[in-house]
Amino acid sequence: MTRTLSVAQARRIALAAQGFTDRRPSGEPTMAHLRRVVGRTRLIQMDSVNIAVRAHYMPLFSRLGGYDRQLLDRAAWQPRRGQRLLTEYWAHEAALIPIEDWPLFGWRRDEFRDGRYRFTREVMRDSRDLARDVRDIIAEHGPSTPKQIEDLLGIERSAGLPGGWWHRGEVKHVCEAMFAAGVLSAVRNANFVRHYDLAERVIGASVDQHVDRADAHRELTARAARALGVATVADLADYYRTKTADVRPAVEDLVDAGVLTPVTIPGWRDPAYLHADARLPRRVDRSAILSPFDPLVFYRPRAERLFDFHYRIEIYVPEHKRVHGYYVLPYLMGDDIVARVDLKADRRERALRVLGAFVEADHPRAAVAQRLAHDLGEMAGWLDLDAVVVGRRGDLAGALRAEVALT
Repeated sequence: MTRTLSVAQARRIALAAQGFTDRRPSGEPTMAHLRRVVGRTRLIQMDSVNIAVRAHYMPLFSRLGGYDRQLLDRAAWQPRRGQRLLTEYWAHEAALIPIEDWPLFGWRRDEFRDGRYRFTREVMRDSRDLARDVRDIIAEHGPSTPKQIEDLLGIERSAGLPGGWWHRGEVKHVCEAMFAAGVLSAVRNANFVRHYDLAERVIGASVDQHVDRADAHRELTARAARALGVATVADLADYYRTKTADVRPAVEDLVDAGVLTPVTIPGWRDPAYLHADARLPRRVDRSAILSPFDPLVFYRPRAERLFDFHYRIEIYVPEHKRVHGYYVLPYLMGDDIVARVDLKADRRERALRVLGAFVEADHPRAAVAQRLAHDLGEMAGWLDLDAVVVGRRGDLAGALRAEVALT
């Protein structure tokens, strides 16, 4: 008989799987704490928007509290004594993944390399000589930006000549195609500028390790299932942006192996699968401001099923059509998402500005405002800002402004 879980139970399982029931560090978070979080999430999505803080820094803050952001920089781009823990690749969009997971994406690199995707196919077909030159430059000079490569190749920016601007862009396109195909990898400097390097210098010994496509999908599906706790096939496929046609046979194998157990969740249209390592805590006593790209919420249909939370990014929506704001972050309190805040780090005035604050239906405004005020203060301190300034937009703004004044 198939086990039935309530939505509330599924929420608590999901939160535990993502590390929201783990004890926060009593002192300064260390590399061991970072390893623990990455061991839970298996990936950290990246995004270039920096209106509050770059997205890849937020999941660690949401789970650990204030930490030195250089900790993540060292793990991914500036390792000490060669101990790199993370690397960039196309996992769930652009993401940081554990370096030991690199071989599991060989099938994806093969698809890029073999021309399944039109962009890489056309770039590499039309720019083979340039690709060879780019590789030679990086091999000789080390990690390089497209601009540095252009300078070394003697490519001048001539806006007045036909194709001049495109020629400059062509080096960037070639670097991106070579990155996708696994010929190049990437590191970042303090300003988040990407420098391309040879994959073997970044990844190390495992760069040529081959994993069969079916085995890789089975392992990725297992990792996604462990990170999610309980999930549908669609949830599992989205985690690493794999195809359901590859995930379904992997799920069948994992069920046969006892790694996954089918469960039913009332209100969910599709069957769900519970990972063998999943825990069902009696309660979740945690609050956290979440990145829009946090693994807990980055698959919007799952967020709606778990939290009844309809959430969309409005960055590309015209201002007059936005419902909640430009860069809106969900707020987790206990085992539910209870509010959302439109945030901006005003670095000139050294203030974390709350441009809008909105409470979700059926949640106590006063209690949410009190706890959110504390967490916003912690976030401001983490970002080296001196104050939290609450605007007037949103049905939570007044109560939140009053609580911030008391902190």
